[in-house]
Amino acid sequence: MSEHHGNLLPMVEYEKSDNDHTYLKRYRDEAAVAISPFGFPIALRYSGIALLTNPETTRQLETEAVRKQGITSGPIFEAYNRSMLFSNGAVHKNRRGPVARTFSFKLMEGMRTEIAELATEIVTSVKGAGAFNFLDAFAGDIPARIIARILGVPEENMPRFRKLTYSVTRSLRMGFDRAEQADIERDSELLVGEVDRLIEDRRAFPRDDFISKLLADAEQRFELSDEELLWQVITLIVAGSDTTRLALCSTLALLLQHPEQWETFCADPDGLKANVVREGVRYEPPIGSFARIATVDVDLDGATLPAGSPVSVCLLSAMRDESVYRDPAVFDIARGDHPRWHPAFGIGEHRCLGEALARAELEECLAVIARLAPGIRLTKVPKVRGLNGIRRIDQMWVEMA
Repeated sequence: MSEHHGNLLPMVEYEKSDNDHTYLKRYRDEAAVAISPFGFPIALRYSGIALLTNPETTRQLETEAVRKQGITSGPIFEAYNRSMLFSNGAVHKNRRGPVARTFSFKLMEGMRTEIAELATEIVTSVKGAGAFNFLDAFAGDIPARIIARILGVPEENMPRFRKLTYSVTRSLRMGFDRAEQADIERDSELLVGEVDRLIEDRRAFPRDDFISKLLADAEQRFELSDEELLWQVITLIVAGSDTTRLALCSTLALLLQHPEQWETFCADPDGLKANVVREGVRYEPPIGSFARIATVDVDLDGATLPAGSPVSVCLLSAMRDESVYRDPAVFDIARGDHPRWHPAFGIGEHRCLGEALARAELEECLAVIARLAPGIRLTKVPKVRGLNGIRRIDQMWVEMA
C-alpha cells in the first residue's frame, strides 16, 4: 500500500480524537485523498462521490474485506459472497432486480400509517414512566418489527427475530470484532433458518404478501437460485435495521440539543419531517463510508489512485464539505442546499434499496414523538463514532413527560 500511496497525507491519532467530524476536517482542509488510520486511501471531499461510484472507474468490493480478516467460508463469508450489496455488474443486477421490483416505493410509502401506529403505541406506553433507553425500546424496536411484518414473521417470533437481526448486523461493520465472530455466525445460521422457513411456506402456500410476490417475480423474470434469493432477503433485513436505528437516535438527539429547532419542528411536524430527516442524516450519517476498488487509474483533485487500489468514499466527511453546503458544521433543519439525491442513501446502481422505507420510518417516528411528547427530555446524550461502514452508537436515554 505504501509503495503506491506514499505521497498521500497519512491520517494519525484517530484513537485519541473524541469527535469524528473535527478529526476529518483537519485532513479534508489539506487533501482530497489521504491514507486513513486503517491503512487505505480515503476520499474526503464531495467531489469524490460521483467519481468513485462510477462503474466505469470503480467497482464494489466483493469478498475482499472479509478475506482480509481471514474469513473464507461460513455464514459471514456467504453474506458477502451472495449479497447484492457486495456484487457488481450483471450479477448485481440479477440479484437486485426481483427485490427492487417487489420492494417498491409504493409499497414502502404504504407502510407509513402502520409505522405511525406502532410509534404511537410505544410513545403512549412509555410516556410519564420515567427515563428509558431510547436506543433499545424505540429506535431498535420499530425497524426490526416493520421489516418482520413486511416479511410475514409471526408475531410470537418477533422478539427472537429482532435479537437475531441486530446480532447479524455486526458483520456489516468494517473490521468487526473477531471475538464476536462465533456468536455472529451462530445467529446468522439461525436467521437464515427463520427466513428459509418463511420462503418455503410461501412457496407451498402463496399469499398476497411480499415474499410470495418476490418468489413469483424471481421465477418469471430473473434467473436467481433459491440460495441467492434467500440471501437477498437476508440483506434486506440486516442492511436497513441498524442504520435506521442509529439515524432515529442521532436525529432526535440533535433536535433535542437544539431546543429552538425542536420547538419549530413540534409546531409543524408533518410539514418539516422530510427536511428534518435530510438534515439529520447529513449531519450525523449512519454510514461513515463505503469501500470501492479503482478499475482504472483515477485522478481525484490531483491525487492519483492506480488501478486495483482500494479506496474508501467518506460520506461523513463529504457531507461537511464547505464547497457544497453552507455552514456545514451547523445543524439546520431549514437548510435548502441538500443535493437532489441525498448521498447518505448511496449513489448510482448501489443506492439504498430500502431508502423509501427508511425515510418513512424516520419521518413518521419523529413526527409522532413531536406531536405526542413535545416535552421529551434527553437524559443521556448518545455518542456516535466510526469512519467506516455502519457506525456505532452507545446508549441514549430520554424521558417523555
